[in-house]
Amino acid sequence: MMAMLLSGSIAFAQTSDPVIMTIAGQPVSRSEFEYSYNKNNSEGVIDKKSVDQYVDLFVNYKLKVKAALDANLDTLNSFAQEFKSYRDQQIRPTMINDADVEAEAQKIYQETRKRIDDGGGMVKVAHILVLLKQKASDAEQKAAQEKIDSIYKVLKHGGDFAELAKKYSQDPGSAKNGGDLGSWITRNQTVKAFEDAAYGLKKKGQYTKPIQSEFGYHIILLKDKQNFFPYDSVKADIHRFIDSRGIREKIIDDKLDSIVKTMPAGTTREVVLDKKTDELASNDPNLKYLVQEYHDGLLLYEISNREVWDKGAKDEKGQEAYFKLNRKKYNWDKPRFKGIAYHVKDEKDIKAVKNSVKGKPFTEWADILRTTFNNDSVIRIRVEKGIFKEGDNALIDKIEFKKDTTVKEVKDYPYDATFGKMLKKGPEDYTDVKSLVVADYQDALEKEWVASLRKKYSYTVNKDVLATVNKH
Repeated sequence: MMAMLLSGSIAFAQTSDPVIMTIAGQPVSRSEFEYSYNKNNSEGVIDKKSVDQYVDLFVNYKLKVKAALDANLDTLNSFAQEFKSYRDQQIRPTMINDADVEAEAQKIYQETRKRIDDGGGMVKVAHILVLLKQKASDAEQKAAQEKIDSIYKVLKHGGDFAELAKKYSQDPGSAKNGGDLGSWITRNQTVKAFEDAAYGLKKKGQYTKPIQSEFGYHIILLKDKQNFFPYDSVKADIHRFIDSRGIREKIIDDKLDSIVKTMPAGTTREVVLDKKTDELASNDPNLKYLVQEYHDGLLLYEISNREVWDKGAKDEKGQEAYFKLNRKKYNWDKPRFKGIAYHVKDEKDIKAVKNSVKGKPFTEWADILRTTFNNDSVIRIRVEKGIFKEGDNALIDKIEFKKDTTVKEVKDYPYDATFGKMLKKGPEDYTDVKSLVVADYQDALEKEWVASLRKKYSYTVNKDVLATVNKH
């Protein structure tokens, strides 16, 4: 009976998510192919592919990843660190839940409440300030003291604290509010002399005698006094504090450490995270394929860089050979001018510029001109170098293409000239169209590489299953 149940479960799994293709001996499920196809052909994608068209792209992708694995690129430390970082972004947040964060919030609240309440709670005060700079003269100090004493006398004879603060306090932030500092104060938030005096007040409405701090003389009025706020009134603030200060990561680390303690000796946080990844992936195909996609994408980037991008960009002999073999594709329908358009301060430099680069490789002209004419604080020439078609540069249009064109004068550089040669059919060598050659050469390397992979590894596609993509 058990054997029948097991075989039935296996059969159901196979029919519910059948193998759509086998690449280099590795089966690919329909759900994996669908995930990739749907993600790369969603709304907004310009070059959408049909399912049949996408098969070749997917096979090539998988073959490249297989080549990267065979080259052991997944054992590189750089790969391991990059993948670990991504894995952590996806998995670490799942190690805790709202209850874990709430427990930390309660802990922070209890610690804060104890610290504040043990320190005398919170006070809300107003003050009148007479400023006194740190190194005041005896006369300045006497004047300030006399002023605060006179204000205090008015208070003692029934003066209104708020009105006196508005009129005489030299703290502009609070004076306009009748001296009210506007928020609750806790220990260690203000200078000690001010704090000690404020906490020395016992009843609402009581005020201090004039006291001196680093800022000058104060009279402090106690407006209210209480213990720390109830939890519900500060809960949202504490949760924002947890998120803004990275405390959530500490909660995760603590949770991981607590799990590690329950595991066999030698278990690490990494092992726990790996197991969590497998657990979540087994229940969430989208997460499974998302993590796998990033894993394979890192490998694809590294192997492609080695076999195509970096190789094609640095292989100058290969670029030259490719250009010679495909020279005709780079021909132009109209002549182009290869050279420089330049403007000089001194007319004598027109000839000097030509003599400095004549007979030298075109690729070296820019360095020669810079070191010869613009190597100090005086910029003697302004130069534009390149391969120009008609319409690219007004000076070249006028001199080389013989067009009736207006050339805008360059301030402080009144003498204009050009130097170079007219290329009638196409570039002289690959360096004249290097960016195009590199791109085309990389495309050629890509095609050769894919062709070699298709010969090296076997692959088959189940057409019947392919026909059911997004239709089951």
